[in-house]
Amino acid sequence: MKISENKVVVLHYAVSDSEDTLIDSSYDHSPLSIIHGTGYLIPGLEDALTDHVVDDKFEVAVSAENAYGDRHDEFVQTVPKSMFESVEDLAVGSQLRATTDDGEQTVIVIDVTDDEITVDGNHPLAGIDLKFDVEILEVRDATEDELKHGHVHGEGGCGHSHD
Repeated sequence: MKISENKVVVLHYAVSDSEDTLIDSSYDHSPLSIIHGTGYLIPGLEDALTDHVVDDKFEVAVSAENAYGDRHDEFVQTVPKSMFESVEDLAVGSQLRATTDDGEQTVIVIDVTDDEITVDGNHPLAGIDLKFDVEILEVRDATEDELKHGHVHGEGGCGHSHD
């Protein structure tokens, strides 16, 4: 069975940057299970999966534009530290939820001074070309429940309520 829209795909992956520095891998834990065509994956990887079958092993290069997008300097802002006075242990690398004109967004603290903090709203992998090594383990039709809920269910259902 070929990978196409609304197929459940179970895969292992390893992702690295253009200098072959490993960023993440599913080989150290459980494989990734997704419903193809739902936008769960970055566009460049999801497109590359189409028409592959079980046991396919392949490498795909995904440009930053088709991964997490380009970096935007305007997403880096320095703000008064008092805006985050309720946050304990404010340190470089901390992830915070910030309210923006577009709703809530995760930002990463990149600098802290006595009076100000600098946060970066870019995705940590924005602006980085990626390379994926992929192994397809399973391809099957998604069930009606999986399509309705928008995610893959394990044996016995998905384990949570959809009320």
